[in-house]
Amino acid sequence: MKYRTLGRTNLRVSEIGLGTWAFGNNVYGGVAEKDGIKTIHAAIDMGVNLLDTAPQYGTKEQDGVAEIVLGKALKGKRQDVVVQTKFGRNFTIENGAPQFYKKRIIASVEESLQRLQTDYLDVLFFHSPFSIDEIHDDVWEGAEQVKKSGKVRFIGHSISMFHQTEEMARQWAKEGKIDLVQVVLSLMNRESLQLVNEFSEADIGVVARECLANGFLTGAIGYDTVFAEGTLNARYSREEIKERVDQVNAFDFLIRDDIDNMVQAALRWVLDQKGVSTVLSGAKNTGEVKGAISASDAKPFSEAELTLAAERLTKDFEAA
Repeated sequence: MKYRTLGRTNLRVSEIGLGTWAFGNNVYGGVAEKDGIKTIHAAIDMGVNLLDTAPQYGTKEQDGVAEIVLGKALKGKRQDVVVQTKFGRNFTIENGAPQFYKKRIIASVEESLQRLQTDYLDVLFFHSPFSIDEIHDDVWEGAEQVKKSGKVRFIGHSISMFHQTEEMARQWAKEGKIDLVQVVLSLMNRESLQLVNEFSEADIGVVARECLANGFLTGAIGYDTVFAEGTLNARYSREEIKERVDQVNAFDFLIRDDIDNMVQAALRWVLDQKGVSTVLSGAKNTGEVKGAISASDAKPFSEAELTLAAERLTKDFEAA
């Protein structure tokens, strides 16, 4: 495993981090608590030191199920890892309605600390605000309060609804309100690349997520795959599944001698984008963790290969 500095936070993080959404609910088919703990331990043993979670990674009955699993897994290991969680969205509160205000950020931090069984958070992200209208002015007073108390080290922005909120992220970074961002970035979703490149110049750390396009870039999803009701990918029609699988098949030109599968190729491509600090993998088991980590061990794509890939991707997507 290789490590990078997470922007101006100066935190040293593994190139591959572990996302814990799957441990909180049935979004990817469900993972038993004991298996989640086993996966987290295996990831740490293999060099992963960045662990990502959120209060929303739970159910309508219980917030932060993934945080609880992570807290149990980190007993005796907390000092060896970087923990990042979020605030602003909870399924148990108004069914996930945004809560980006002072009182809520303070309360959410306390709740997360309790579930994670720790006394500080390395990173606290705004969890996917959809517009500036969701942000209350007093939230920054709350952010400063949790930082001054030592309960939060750094504040970040986990970006969703990209084109509606990218300017908000730029402004927050310029004003010094945030030290890092989390963005969706994959071979199948490249809209954040310009922002990532800009932030590399501003020393803003970038955590890339959904780098395997919710499983499509694992190569395990085919034309006839049927997703269980209630899982994330059940939203796609048969036609949409076919289109996405066709796109994945078009990426096989990235396979080479030391990259023998699409998981490695997809994660390596993200790691090689200027400005990316680390890549989150939502692994559900030890085998998936090992597969993701292999991307860190693979030789980086050369400038020539990345240029060719950019040209090929643009051409293929225009043709589609």
